[in-house]
Amino acid sequence: MKFGLGQPAPRVEDQRFLRGGGRYTDDINLPGQAWAHMLRSPHAHARIRAIDVRAARASPGVLAVFSGADVAADGLGDMPCLAARVAPLERPDGKPLFQPPRPALVLDEVAFVGDYVAFVVAESRSQARDAAELIEVDYEPLPANVRTADAIKSSAPPVWEDCPDNICFRLQLGDKAAVETAFAAADHRTRLELPMARVAINPMEPRSALGAYDAFEDRYTLYSGNQFPHDMRSWLADPVLGITESQLRVVSPDMGGSFGLRANVFPELALVLWAAKKLGRPVKWTNERSDGFLDEQARDFIMTVELALARDGRFLALRVHCLANMGAYLSNFGPLPAFGNLGGVAGVYLTPAIHAEVLGVFTNSSPTGPYRGAGRPEATSAIEQAIDLAAQELGIDRIELRRRNIIPPGAMPFQTGLTYNYDCGEFERNMDRALVKADAAAFEARRAAARAAGQLRGLGLANAVEQAAGMFDEAGEIRFDRQGHATILMGTHSHGQGHETVFRQLLADRLGLEFEAMRYVQGDTDMVGYGHGTGGSRVAGLGGAALLGAAEKIIDKGRLIAAHSLEAPAIDIEFAEGRFTVAGTDRSLSLVEVAALAFEPTLLPPGMDSGLQGFATFKASAPTFPNACHVSEVEIDPDTGVARVLRYIAVDDVGTVMNPLLLEGQLHGGIVQGIGQILGEQVLWDDTGQLLTGSFMDYPMPRADDVPWFELESNPVPSPRNPLGIKGAGEAGTVGAVACLTSAILDALAPLGIRELEMPATPERIWRAIKGAGGKGLGD
Repeated sequence: MKFGLGQPAPRVEDQRFLRGGGRYTDDINLPGQAWAHMLRSPHAHARIRAIDVRAARASPGVLAVFSGADVAADGLGDMPCLAARVAPLERPDGKPLFQPPRPALVLDEVAFVGDYVAFVVAESRSQARDAAELIEVDYEPLPANVRTADAIKSSAPPVWEDCPDNICFRLQLGDKAAVETAFAAADHRTRLELPMARVAINPMEPRSALGAYDAFEDRYTLYSGNQFPHDMRSWLADPVLGITESQLRVVSPDMGGSFGLRANVFPELALVLWAAKKLGRPVKWTNERSDGFLDEQARDFIMTVELALARDGRFLALRVHCLANMGAYLSNFGPLPAFGNLGGVAGVYLTPAIHAEVLGVFTNSSPTGPYRGAGRPEATSAIEQAIDLAAQELGIDRIELRRRNIIPPGAMPFQTGLTYNYDCGEFERNMDRALVKADAAAFEARRAAARAAGQLRGLGLANAVEQAAGMFDEAGEIRFDRQGHATILMGTHSHGQGHETVFRQLLADRLGLEFEAMRYVQGDTDMVGYGHGTGGSRVAGLGGAALLGAAEKIIDKGRLIAAHSLEAPAIDIEFAEGRFTVAGTDRSLSLVEVAALAFEPTLLPPGMDSGLQGFATFKASAPTFPNACHVSEVEIDPDTGVARVLRYIAVDDVGTVMNPLLLEGQLHGGIVQGIGQILGEQVLWDDTGQLLTGSFMDYPMPRADDVPWFELESNPVPSPRNPLGIKGAGEAGTVGAVACLTSAILDALAPLGIRELEMPATPERIWRAIKGAGGKGLGD
């Protein structure tokens, strides 16, 4: 087989994309469609006294101007929060978490710069935008609360009147009593503050939505790129539109990135559908890049991390407190990144007792939600930075300190001191291989040479482990035609990951099909029967296992058809390399021939249905745990504060590798996003909540010349928790990179006595830290 499982097959979908064949939401146009524009709030917190839309409605080409009053009058539901429904979160007083209502358009109060005020629909996009500028809104500015650290201070103005302390929820995990006992008996205690800056998500393709309504069928169609087409239909249908799921078709076409952003139920998705019905014509909306900075954002934690150690360096207990900024509203997955992957603070270590407390707070800022890693990079940074600091304080080599506490392979499956139960892994081997590839043994000589040249050089190290392939089941379906060509229908959604290629590889491997004999379908709830989409590194393990199950059903039915045709007992029919063969003979039928027979009722066994198709679902018994060791080398110019990444090495265990070429692509992208976060990315506001980083002139994105050549190696230990042994790779690069680059920068600054530095490590921040240390340690 030319491209079976495990081979570096180039992405087949790239043939279409590179020749202009991609079909994104903004490429889709329907006859008679109108255009919409969203008027957003210029204030972080204000009361709306009045809205005058008369001039806008009289503007050329305008079809309608909708406000919060129109939305309320029609009974359009509030935007949902899935995380609030699936997690039993409570406030400190024992009441359920506070979930502020989030209508599609606000009625009388705005809560962040960019809040949704009015929706203008016109014949053209420019007419809708021009009309929006004619809307007069009488705002009464209110005090704004925009800083995470200040959100729960008594002086902080409440974002919501019914939540005066700004506390959304509090969650405690682990054994608090055991941790307190261990800390009381510890010989050493390390403590650090770890702020995790807020970042903008910035996928390449801006969000877009096109809504249509068929009055004869009383049925809606939404065209919009999203990660979870079937779930999006569920989240929108009854809770927001007040209809059944069968009345809504969701089509998610090609999508230019997401990273968690398009897991949200944004108001525009509901509004284009609602407006299409009211106006009797399709309505299209495409976001402006500048408005994209005001969309859902991510990270924004302040973590306090404490590690208790014995005299010999053994970890006794870990204590973590996390202040997590929810923004002004709860997005669909909003609270989840704050606690859903917090189990990662256990790291790859034997720490017996762990306790974590998470406090979710409101501020007058954009809602936060998942972004590549969704709490995993934060958790890994917490434990890895604590270890580095403890090693400095104890005078123990940081690698040796890790060795004394690392979980051995023989301990698997391993129940951590918090929530995770690891499936398998060779954590120390990952570290050993990464250190060898990085030539860590000779690093001090390189550091000395750099110092002689007036530069600061640092070596970063991070052992990472993360949860993947959890939550929900997944489905796969295969349908054959008479000519033996197969259509693969998946409820997952590929938007850069290469699903179209790896699922072909899977069926080429199991069914013996050529790539050209397969067609891939995704993203249309009318064509694909079931699925839970893409997120959390779930597709390969869950979707792959489901598709494998569908293939087994094809083989089972094909065996019966072949047995009937070859006049042999079904138990004697063997299947391999695309052929059904009577054991011990040369009598056989190809799968293509069996597919043709499946459409001839008179040639089938009595009582068998015609056609050849297979459908299966798969739900894992427990999550899988991809793991890795990342090592990086950086150099800092003390005169400018500029940090350069010289080398980056990663040894990853993602379980069975379906396609090493695509795996490297996933890791490259994730590492670059981690580098961007550590070297510069940060959303900033002034004290009134006005965004200061509202364009790429102010918000730095990682560029090609910011990153070195990545040196990657795979150390696969197949997981027993799915039939393919896959663990997942989508988040892995970012999870390790954030902690690893932080470690490298702090190691470069360590000779100056600098042990902590708030990230991102911008040139100014590094320069000020060096000047604050008086340049001590330079040039000696």
